[in-house]
Amino acid sequence: MGFFLETLFGGLMAGMLYSLIALGFVLIFKASGVFNFAQGAMVLFAALAMARFAEWIPAWTGIESKLLANLLAFVVSIGVMIVVAWLIERLVLGKLVNQEGITLLMATLGITYFLDGAGQTIFGSDIYKIDIGMPKDPIFLMENTFEGGILLSKEDMFAALIAAALVALLTLFFQKTGTGRALRAVADDHQAAQSIGIPLKRIWVIVWSVAGFVALVAGMIWGSKLGVQFSLSLVALKALPVVILGGLTSVPGAIIGGLIIGVGEKLSEIYLGPMLGGGIEIWFAYVLALVFLLVRPQGLFGEKIIDRV
Repeated sequence: MGFFLETLFGGLMAGMLYSLIALGFVLIFKASGVFNFAQGAMVLFAALAMARFAEWIPAWTGIESKLLANLLAFVVSIGVMIVVAWLIERLVLGKLVNQEGITLLMATLGITYFLDGAGQTIFGSDIYKIDIGMPKDPIFLMENTFEGGILLSKEDMFAALIAAALVALLTLFFQKTGTGRALRAVADDHQAAQSIGIPLKRIWVIVWSVAGFVALVAGMIWGSKLGVQFSLSLVALKALPVVILGGLTSVPGAIIGGLIIGVGEKLSEIYLGPMLGGGIEIWFAYVLALVFLLVRPQGLFGEKIIDRV
């Protein structure tokens, strides 16, 4: 039982990180109808910015405090992601309003490759380290309940708590602020929102900026765990099955979908891997997403679209 709980908790913590990346997909799709394949590239670009500015700022300013240097690097990286969001809306998506979905999809693919190339050009292509002070040591819980206790990673626990706090903060932002309500109005009906004076272009820049901020936090967490390398954009693609499972238009769906996939892939790897030869953790999420596409294509919490003629 102790080993099962250890695996379960590990899956839940991984699922929170998947949910964090999936939120970027959901936010942009809800506000603009664009399925943003560039979200993985945004995670990588943001992580590269954070890692490099954390190195450059002490050299430029002479600051010796690592905490202060990381804080300044975080603020500068947020500014960089806001500028990236503004440029994407201004130069690309703003020119493609009311275009076919395939056109917008190809545009986000182009943005993906541009951000990958720009990241290498500006920040370099080595593997970089992000040290944001998360403890690396494991911790034992419930030692009096289970023999040997339950082994958990402190880093994973802190990462899951950060992800959960950000999800809660975004939920409050959407529910309690005027800008959040405007974003929800745009998500429900673009034309109706525009007719009552909500500026779509400003809203889209805000959405992409929020998605950039989410990408930065996700990139910092994954970069702290794995190092900042170009495989991070592939890790971010694990969020695609999450949004398919939870629903493209549902923020709660992104959270629940991430938890289901995080737990499912951990448990299946441990308990089914020995029988099926291992490697289940690599393809489990995508097979589950394929099943949902066949059975319930709108996802668990997505809106079912019915066309009447």
